[in-house]
Amino acid sequence: MKNTLLLLLMVNLFNSLASQTQADFENFNIISPDIYLNNAPWGSFDAGNISLPNTYDAAFDYWTGWAISAATDTETPGFTNQYASIVGSGVEGSPNYAVTYASPSSQLLFTNHATGATGFYVTNSTYAYRSMLNGDAFAKQFGGETGDDPDFFLLTIKGFTDAVETASMVEIYLADYRFADNTQDYLLSEWTYVDLTPLGTGLDGLNFYLTSSDNGAFGMNTPAYFCMDNFTTVDLTPTDDRNQEARILSAYPNPATNQCTIPLPANALGGNLVVRNSLGSVVYTSMVSNTALQTIDVTAWSSGLYFFIYTLPGQTPYTGAIQRL
Repeated sequence: MKNTLLLLLMVNLFNSLASQTQADFENFNIISPDIYLNNAPWGSFDAGNISLPNTYDAAFDYWTGWAISAATDTETPGFTNQYASIVGSGVEGSPNYAVTYASPSSQLLFTNHATGATGFYVTNSTYAYRSMLNGDAFAKQFGGETGDDPDFFLLTIKGFTDAVETASMVEIYLADYRFADNTQDYLLSEWTYVDLTPLGTGLDGLNFYLTSSDNGAFGMNTPAYFCMDNFTTVDLTPTDDRNQEARILSAYPNPATNQCTIPLPANALGGNLVVRNSLGSVVYTSMVSNTALQTIDVTAWSSGLYFFIYTLPGQTPYTGAIQRL
């Protein structure tokens, strides 16, 4: 019974990962480099299946939440360069990315049947990076004069449903000077992938929190900014429902060593069969034509558990698992 429950849990998780959408923010028309978009006309910037709330006060040039940027300045320190990533571009040199002023936090909402996320890329803003590297009028130089101060800049991400945060969280250090060996200290200066699968699915959105070792009477001294790109959501198709039970198929022999056969419903041919390993990497894919019995050669697979999904347009996917000895 324990193994059966574990299998059902993992199959359902795999099923939820089958449909994904990436928000790369290139849908925003930024006509030239070093331009940014703030003051969203409807209060948010929407890309892929996410919505990034934005609040902007033109009278005081004050904002919280998110902005969309194509800024490239990686050298100028200070508040006047608050919209640039320290990389000077998006992931793999793409023009656009998102930047947040998380004071005291930022929020991301899932839209269009998205229920969670597989991950995204993060890096420091130029403003925060230069402040931590050299210090400024408000914040200290990380590591101090000797380099021995155990400073850190931490991003914590939590999911929420119906405005209630779930127990799981994901953390990534945007700067970490707590190592005994100072040569291991770092300030994040490149786009780095953050795995969000530990947060699970069935979420309405995410909350982002920044904490620092450098704090004063009015809170954190380190500039509360970071940059984000290529955010990938876990999506349900419009015909799916969060409470709908997945259609599960059996494979034989299971466990398998050489070959494994998956019998598909005779009235459900013409779909796509995909098999992934436990890390989510695709190991097999096939378009099904006119045969209900799908025989797969598993001899090259490593030992472990594999998950398959059979999808047809507009239908709830069929799912299952194969154990390779």
